[in-house]
Amino acid sequence: MNQTINQQMSWLDILILTVLSILWGGSFFFVEVLVDHLPPLTIVMLRVSLAAIALWGIILALRIPIPKTRKHWMALFVIGLLNNALPFCLIVWGQTQISSGLASVINATTPFFTVIVAGTLLSDERVTGLKLAGVCLGILGTVILIGPDVLTGASGSILGQVAVMGAAISYALAGVYSRRFKVWGLSPLIVATGQVTMAALILIPITMIIDKPWTLTANPADFYWAILGLAFFSTVIAYILYFRLIASAGATNAALVTFLVPISAILLGVTILGESFTTLQAIGMGLIGLGLLVMDGRILRRFRSRAPEKRSRS
Repeated sequence: MNQTINQQMSWLDILILTVLSILWGGSFFFVEVLVDHLPPLTIVMLRVSLAAIALWGIILALRIPIPKTRKHWMALFVIGLLNNALPFCLIVWGQTQISSGLASVINATTPFFTVIVAGTLLSDERVTGLKLAGVCLGILGTVILIGPDVLTGASGSILGQVAVMGAAISYALAGVYSRRFKVWGLSPLIVATGQVTMAALILIPITMIIDKPWTLTANPADFYWAILGLAFFSTVIAYILYFRLIASAGATNAALVTFLVPISAILLGVTILGESFTTLQAIGMGLIGLGLLVMDGRILRRFRSRAPEKRSRS
């Protein structure tokens, strides 16, 4: 786990991060349709189960070698638990206790926890002042972006808030744990497939016991496109890109997508649903962008390198 990875994102990494935020931001549209027809746990179970089926079809079609060692499959079980089953369930339950806006803000603390966990466990992702400053700017920008009304629910269930924060910590642990797949040489496609497969195996029996999906009534036709979009776009494609990003840019940089997801969701709402775009949202986006630039450090390093030149010329 001591293999060094270049933690400065390339332009390809930035493009992947942007596309990933759109895919995960778009999931809010799909979920908004589905919650009117299905209980939350059933939605999560269908999401990972359909994604697993699709990914296995791709692997078999491409004849990609499947991991054969117990060590690999145990690691895939752990990542499926930490990155899907546990956080999905915590967020779903948490949102029954607190507002979705407050849950989104708490979930945006994922990069903060990732900085701490990665800095503690990984030798090449040490905690720096720039990283912490960038994360704080990102969290502040997320609060402003979603709006001050979100904080009116802060006095709600403490357990609900703790549950969503537990999901953020779980995502942080998953991002750091995923580094081993790069060292082992497992492709992002294999990791994504193994993850959602294990999550499905965990969630199917739980869903059968709690939701009893066979007792649910029939749903209108618009339900099907929503679950397919959630499974294939927001899960299959998204997780392939996510693990590719972790492999190339590190866990801390990959976690920054949680800052960009609210931006993508709002922009989709403005362009597709005709929602209004406020000054506060623009300020929030600006703070998030500034936080990302501070964490990246590239512009600050250029500024510092040019400062001695100016002094020497004077």
